[in-house]
Amino acid sequence: MLIAFKSPAAPEIIMTEQLAQYLLGLLGKELGVRGVIHHDGMAAAITRLEYAVAHDKERAVSHATHYAGASDDSVPQDGVGLAQRAFPLLDMMRHAHEQNADILWGV
Repeated sequence: MLIAFKSPAAPEIIMTEQLAQYLLGLLGKELGVRGVIHHDGMAAAITRLEYAVAHDKERAVSHATHYAGASDDSVPQDGVGLAQRAFPLLDMMRHAHEQNADILWGV
């Protein structure tokens, strides 16, 4: 299932249910039929998501360092990281914060 996030501050974004559930979980929210990230809590939500992205990047660097001397065949490939997956929502959140707007889903 696809989830659409809407805000008057930014273009609509659509993501898979699993990714939306994960990102909202990082924000302390649950993916319900409908939901909102209120503008008055947007700064805290942005900080939480930025922290999760930074932590994921640190983990990736640690992982790469661990396998630095290994042959290419034995190094696991991580693929797309949290920074890339979270960017559309994080960008929307920043615009919404600047304009004191809410972000809605399931509407």
